[in-house]
Amino acid sequence: MWYAIEGHDGADVLALRAAARPAHLQRLQALAEAGRLLLAGPCPAVDAEDPGPAGYSGSIVIAEFESLEAARSWAEADPYVAAGVYARVDVRPFRKVLP
Repeated sequence: MWYAIEGHDGADVLALRAAARPAHLQRLQALAEAGRLLLAGPCPAVDAEDPGPAGYSGSIVIAEFESLEAARSWAEADPYVAAGVYARVDVRPFRKVLP
């Protein structure tokens, strides 16, 4: 089943995000290579493709896991969590309809 994972950035974490990004992307790439990643990306804190120093409000990942518990475990092990980038992470089932 698909699960939506939404990480919400804390305040002033842009430098922490940059430092943890390579490890974060490596985990996402592993999901993609396994055919389990629907989409992933950051949410700019301002209405711009490149938010610059405004940074990001968080990230969204939609990926396939065997259970909600497995999705939560994967999300809790994210390098952004370990680095203190995310102040909160929400994980919930997702049903793909379109396209």
